[in-house]
Amino acid sequence: MASGTLLGLCGSLRAGSFNRKLMLEAARLFDPATFVDADLRLPLYDGDLEVASGIPAAVQALADQIAGADAVVIAGPEYNKMLSGVLKNALDWLSRTQGNPWRDKPVAILSATNGRAGGERTQWSLRLALNAFRPLVLPGPEVLVGQASEQFDAAGRLSNVRNLATLKELMAGLRQAARV
Repeated sequence: MASGTLLGLCGSLRAGSFNRKLMLEAARLFDPATFVDADLRLPLYDGDLEVASGIPAAVQALADQIAGADAVVIAGPEYNKMLSGVLKNALDWLSRTQGNPWRDKPVAILSATNGRAGGERTQWSLRLALNAFRPLVLPGPEVLVGQASEQFDAAGRLSNVRNLATLKELMAGLRQAARV
């Protein structure tokens, strides 16, 4: 039964991104009453811009979306063995907002890559970057979709049975942590 608000952050801006597909699959399985696909097309963090103009409206909107969500799912590609610049930039900006919208927020991390490991280093580096915000990051199960170009059907649905089962388990855990 649909309930709660789930916020999705995708660390890839590409429309056909495997991580976007994975994030949408996670949202489908979480079955929220409301799903919000966050816009991470933010300006690059620049302290001079912040001093001159304050926190950009898009950054404040993202902070407000995180604060208002019952849970957050983050899907991130692995770029040069780390989280993407898109995700890191969003976290850098969010660290400058008032309050801490992440505090005790249930968060699930997912990743899809065309490599074998499925984004293991992305997840490690993202957990490290999130640590200062003190969210409730679920420890697992880890959803690491390797060889992503072979894992989704024509409709964008996750077709690998093992990956789908792991994602279902993670979303059940996220729903439980969010108490929705």
